[in-house]
Amino acid sequence: MTVKSPMTEPQAPRRDESEQRRLDAMLRQIFEHKLRFNEVLGLKVASFDPHKPQLAFAMRPELVGHYQHGRLHGGVIAAVLDTVGGFAVTLAIAEKFRSESAEEVAHRFGRIGTIDLRTDFLHQGIGKQFLATGRVTRLGGRIASVQMQLENESGTLIATGCAAYVVS
Repeated sequence: MTVKSPMTEPQAPRRDESEQRRLDAMLRQIFEHKLRFNEVLGLKVASFDPHKPQLAFAMRPELVGHYQHGRLHGGVIAAVLDTVGGFAVTLAIAEKFRSESAEEVAHRFGRIGTIDLRTDFLHQGIGKQFLATGRVTRLGGRIASVQMQLENESGTLIATGCAAYVVS
């Protein structure tokens, strides 16, 4: 079965470079600061690539779920996967509506919400730095599907996830 990428549909003219920088700055502000829980987690945008959006964060004592082993709390892992999934959907929407202004895309972002999330914990969340990556597998008119993964600085795959988001 072939998965149709949301980026393979006929594309509108791209917003100019200045407007794209404004959009990236706005999305960075939203995902790093305005979504306050993301700020608590310490999430930073690592990549705006719509095909491989990434968020990064550092291990801190506040994120520990098991004090004897110093590993990430499972809720942190699930929250980060959910957030990178939402970030991936946001960038896919920005790409789909690539001629829209930063404000128009931001308005669309306000409609996104998680409706289903699955997290598979594969290895202990041990590390100093973590990188979460999302990949939109389907962007429909009402629902988007995303696959996500979380790795530590040595490339160990800590967890994977899949989620569905409402986009309309």
